[in-house]
Amino acid sequence: MQTILYTSESRGTANYGWLNAKYSFSFANYYHPERVHFGVLRVLNDDMIAPGGGFPEHPHDNMEIITIPLSGALAHKDSMGNSSVINAGEVQVMSAGSGVFHSEFNNSDLEPLNLFQIWLFPNKKNVEPRYDQISLKDVERENEFYQVLSPDKDDQGVWIHQNAWFNLGNFIKPGKQQYEVKANENGVYIMLIDGEIKINNQLLKTRDAIGIWDTESVEIEIVSPSKLLVMDIPMH
Repeated sequence: MQTILYTSESRGTANYGWLNAKYSFSFANYYHPERVHFGVLRVLNDDMIAPGGGFPEHPHDNMEIITIPLSGALAHKDSMGNSSVINAGEVQVMSAGSGVFHSEFNNSDLEPLNLFQIWLFPNKKNVEPRYDQISLKDVERENEFYQVLSPDKDDQGVWIHQNAWFNLGNFIKPGKQQYEVKANENGVYIMLIDGEIKINNQLLKTRDAIGIWDTESVEIEIVSPSKLLVMDIPMH
C-alpha cells in the first residue's frame, strides 16, 4: 500500500468575494507542480458560493463533472436544454464530451452554498454530452458505505464514462470499516467531509484527504462521527 496525505490546510485557496474556493489540485490561478491530479481525478474544488453568486455560462469538453452540494442549493442551466436545482442530498453529473456550455449559481439570495465539484478524465473522448441528477434519500445509509456513482448506467447512483465508483459514508459509531477496491488498476482518494478517521495509522481531520494505491482494500478506523467520500478511480 502506498499513500499520500493531503491536509486541509495545504489546499490552494482563492477568495473572489462571491466565491471562497479550496483547491485540492491545481486550478485557475492556483498551481502546484506536485498537485495536478491523482490518477484520473483532475479537480476537487470545495466551493463556498455567496447568496446570488455563481459562474456565468462557460464551456467544457471531454471531462466527467460531478457536483455534490453539501449545504444549500445550486441552480444549473446548460446548452443541452437542462434547467434544474440541485440540493444538498443530491448528486449531479455532466459528461461534457464533445462540448457543452453551462452556468451555475447559488439558488438562494439568503443562504450560502457549499459544494464539491469534481472532474475526472473520461475513458472515451468526444461522446455526446449528457446530464443527470439523483436524490440520495433512497440509497443513503448510516454506518455503511453507499454507492452514488459507477461506470454502469444500470447500477446504483449516477454513471460516467470512466471505470470509477464513488461511495459516501455517514458513520455515527466508532469502529473499523473495510473498503474493497473495485478494480486492479484503481486507487482510492478519500476526502473526509467531517469528523476524524485513521487510515494506515494516519489521523485525518475534517477536509483532510488521502490518496491510496497498490492495495486491494483499505481499513478505515472511525474515531469520531464522520462523513467521507471515497473515490475509487483508475490510476492511469
